[in-house]
Amino acid sequence: MLATENRGTITGRGTDIWLVLGGLLAVACVLLVAQPFLREPAPEHDRLEEPGTREQERIALEEERDRALAALKELEFDHRTGKVSDDDYRALVGPLRRRAAELLRALEPRKSKQERVRA
Repeated sequence: MLATENRGTITGRGTDIWLVLGGLLAVACVLLVAQPFLREPAPEHDRLEEPGTREQERIALEEERDRALAALKELEFDHRTGKVSDDDYRALVGPLRRRAAELLRALEPRKSKQERVRA
């Protein structure tokens, strides 16, 4: 009977050791994975690069395109709700659509003449 009691105690201690080791391993893994998020970035790596000239032009075109499309959407909504008369709508919608189309074309990737003909 004495041997049985010792075996249970030894097995219990062995299980406790494995649980502690497993817990320590889990904590170590969490710390290892979280380490890049816990430290402050170096100042030289914490800045966004200034966009180039072409990138600034593209951003300006995209912003203007968004404004033109929003103005067109608002004009159509106001016309449907009766805030803008048919005559005013006809006078305003043409230039807005042309400008939006120009901006969309300007933002398209450049295609060769042969690709445009095929399309």
